[in-house]
Amino acid sequence: MNVGVAHSEVNPNTRVMNSRGMWLTYALGVGMLHIVLLSIPFFSVPVAWTLTNVIHNLGMYVFLHAVKGTPFETPDQGKARLLTHWEQLDYGVQFTSSRKFFTISPIILYFLASFYTKYDPAHFIVNTTSLLTVLIPKLPQLHGVRIFGINKY
Repeated sequence: MNVGVAHSEVNPNTRVMNSRGMWLTYALGVGMLHIVLLSIPFFSVPVAWTLTNVIHNLGMYVFLHAVKGTPFETPDQGKARLLTHWEQLDYGVQFTSSRKFFTISPIILYFLASFYTKYDPAHFIVNTTSLLTVLIPKLPQLHGVRIFGINKY
């Protein structure tokens, strides 16, 4: 029993991505980002798609793989402060529906960006690099691994 805590989860950060309407909100947010970038007059369609992909993947990397801890007070003796949001997601269980969704969504965005840039080599390199920087940390083999000690503490 958590006295003085408004939630019933030990760590609400673990279930927030499974909450009702979260995936729709996420997709609408990405769509709105793309519409805003398309409305800027001096951005061409390929540049807008590449920027949408890069901004999305940068945000996903920061919020899921770089920031550690939880905004909630948790009675877990500080275990959550050592984990990224991706590692806390679904209590660390691999291949859940929310993990699959957040793995597939940058891939779909990458395919869309590649298609609308007509596979231009410069855009393709930027989009591929951006995709790899967000997909590699999601691999189950890298769960809890800190490469070169980055983000260790």
